[in-house]
Amino acid sequence: MIGSLNALVDLVEAEGPAEGIDVAGFAREHGTTEYHLRRVFSALAGMPLSEYVRRRRMTLAGAELATGASSLLEVAVRHGYGSVEAFGRAFRAVHGISPADARRDGGPLRTQPTLRFRLSVEGSTPMDVTITHQPTFTLAGHAAEVPLIHEGVNPYIQAHIAAIPPEEHERLKSLGDAEPSGILAVTADIAPDAAEGEALTYLHGVALQPTTAVPADLDTLPQEQGAWAVFAARGPFPETLQKLWAATAADWFPSNPWRLRPGPSIVRYLEFTGDFASCELWLPVEQS
Repeated sequence: MIGSLNALVDLVEAEGPAEGIDVAGFAREHGTTEYHLRRVFSALAGMPLSEYVRRRRMTLAGAELATGASSLLEVAVRHGYGSVEAFGRAFRAVHGISPADARRDGGPLRTQPTLRFRLSVEGSTPMDVTITHQPTFTLAGHAAEVPLIHEGVNPYIQAHIAAIPPEEHERLKSLGDAEPSGILAVTADIAPDAAEGEALTYLHGVALQPTTAVPADLDTLPQEQGAWAVFAARGPFPETLQKLWAATAADWFPSNPWRLRPGPSIVRYLEFTGDFASCELWLPVEQS
């Protein structure tokens, strides 16, 4: 997987960041899927592939403008923009200054270096992982659309959970009759390389057998049968859980014959005290 990611970075440089990259075709050639490739890239790089391409494009554009050898329109067109206005908005979003300022003053410019992925085993710790094959089941509960936040507590999710009455939590617990058991924190409908702030669906609920009647006031996310990788984690919340997801991309997937398939991420809490959690992270997988 690490080799595939570096080959993708090389392709971006060879084709030029302004060119459209056939990520789906590249993934097929490397024996994986676009979904898995984008999610792992995002987890390891700390940014979506699309954002990396945009930053590289603006890095090269900034260097050209600083030389003063080309007009703004020439640089804009060379980097895939049809107008100076559109190019200017994208340029300012990355560099914090306008293209005219960069051409006149030479900067300051924010450089995005070419990425290079490496698999490091120094200081690594064994991961507690179980592969389980689950039959069809339904996730049912109370859903809300919230923005993606990569680090720290998500206040929108906190507010959603706080608005659910205590008696409703008890009702949900009594309804759950499938694995994973207990109250579940589910994130779904998220792009494989979603950027910070993009919308996702958060569902606070339980897993039900496909034959179990679902109350009309609950939202549902039906799940097809398939394999799930279950990662155990224990430590400060939410740092431990967030670091665990990054570790699956950096350590586990590159060295195991599994890849992510489309589907929600499920967190099952075994113990939770507010700032400490013992939990399981369930990720939908398929053999690569």
